[in-house]
Amino acid sequence: MNNKYRVVALLAFLAVMVFAPMAFASAGAADGSEGRYAGFFSYIALGCVVGLGLAAGGCGIGMGSAVSGAVNAMARNPGFYGRIFTNMLIGLALIESLVIYTLVVVLLLLFANPLV
Repeated sequence: MNNKYRVVALLAFLAVMVFAPMAFASAGAADGSEGRYAGFFSYIALGCVVGLGLAAGGCGIGMGSAVSGAVNAMARNPGFYGRIFTNMLIGLALIESLVIYTLVVVLLLLFANPLV
């Protein structure tokens, strides 16, 4: 990809990240009390979506690499199949725990209202 297109893609991505929460913000009541923190919560929601997406994508890449390495090791030495498989499952569980922890943090950010 050309460097010019990378810069345009990066600027478009940053524009979406900055202006999307403003589009999601509600106008609120006539006195302005309802929509006071709408932009704040829109940024929280966008950050949660991006964070969970990055965590899930990173874990998917890590799991693929771990399974690939374990399958290669099992193919080279079938005698250690049981030990390699057990260690692979433990590793996959630890990798998956990152997404679960991220989901817990996302749910806390979305449903715990510090402004009340």
